[in-house]
Amino acid sequence: MSETGSYEGDILRRINELVTEEHDLRQQSEHRLTPEERQRMRELEESLDQCWDLLRRRRARAEYGRDSAGEAPPPPTEAEHWR
Repeated sequence: MSETGSYEGDILRRINELVTEEHDLRQQSEHRLTPEERQRMRELEESLDQCWDLLRRRRARAEYGRDSAGEAPPPPTEAEHWR
């Protein structure tokens, strides 16, 4: 696997972890979530936005032959624009 593929795999694994946690929380009725769980849902959504944005950026950079290994996730406010 190429170095770029490894980074992509890491991001996809993180996305899967976040989605699993989000799904588990959503299985509980929204009405039964504690304030802490609702806050965690917001954090999960923000993290997922950041991961998806980072994945898109890395794929775009790889498509044009640019190194994306050191690219960090965008700040949450920037990732929110993808919604």
